[in-house]
Amino acid sequence: MKVTEHIENANGKTLFSFEILPPLKGQNIQSIFDSIDPLMEFNPPFIDVTYHREEYTYKELANGLLEKKVVKKRPGTVGICSAIQNKYGVDAIPHILCGGFTKEDTENFLIDLDFLGIDNVVALRGDAVKSEIYFKPEKEGNQYASELVSQIVNLNKGIYLDDDLQNTSATDFCIGVAGYPEKHMEAPSLDSDIYFLKQKIKNGASYIVTQMFFDNKKFFDFVDKCRKEGVTVPIIPGLKPLSTKKQLNQVPHRFKVDLPDELIMEVVKAKDNDAVRQIGIEWCIAQSKELVKAGIPVLHYYSMGKSDNIKAIGKEVF
Repeated sequence: MKVTEHIENANGKTLFSFEILPPLKGQNIQSIFDSIDPLMEFNPPFIDVTYHREEYTYKELANGLLEKKVVKKRPGTVGICSAIQNKYGVDAIPHILCGGFTKEDTENFLIDLDFLGIDNVVALRGDAVKSEIYFKPEKEGNQYASELVSQIVNLNKGIYLDDDLQNTSATDFCIGVAGYPEKHMEAPSLDSDIYFLKQKIKNGASYIVTQMFFDNKKFFDFVDKCRKEGVTVPIIPGLKPLSTKKQLNQVPHRFKVDLPDELIMEVVKAKDNDAVRQIGIEWCIAQSKELVKAGIPVLHYYSMGKSDNIKAIGKEVF
């Protein structure tokens, strides 16, 4: 079932969803199930599965030249999504990136998903690899998420890259895209960021999932701006509880989001990470309850592969 259909069928009730990381290379599927099992009591209609693009290392050869070596650290999301849907009977939503994919790769990826009965995807540009300062698309790939959305929509219309393909069928993907309440790190302004977000919706995206935020006012202001610009699709807030003192610096640096002073001072005064974890849970519970009261259709939690704190939040909110 499509995400938009899940929202419609909920009749105004706020739904619970979450996002998981693929396991590290060498781990089996049970590590995924162990992180999902504790959260199933909250009846998530869908679970997102992130995608980690391949990274590269350079090995120096005896002749002094460098050999480029592809390092694939995590299993692919196609198999993980299929396993989740088979075991739990809920929709699994893979993230699809521009980075690391040619358009041909993307089409093949989508064909596999459609064959397995996966109805939803989240279309993202993706970040630059560690060896690059700025994002660089593949030579025959999509440069922007809006272009990726267009390719998916074309496949929904039965338009494949190869015009000579015979007996093809149209797909029917529901497409989610990312939104940034505090703007994307590369955007010159929030208004310009929303301008390009509108393009993704115009091209065919059906819902928005936001980057994490810790001040609900920024989310509400973002939604208001989007609505004033004519964006009518569901906007799903992304939430993440803090769990360590290091995240006071890591989260703003990596994700370019602000932390409220009140939250910062509570974490600074905490005696250890156990105390920080509890602060993070309580802060996220308060955020969640306010969002539910405002009638937000879905709360989406970034679990980062750990479910204990998300479970603690879910018990107080759902």
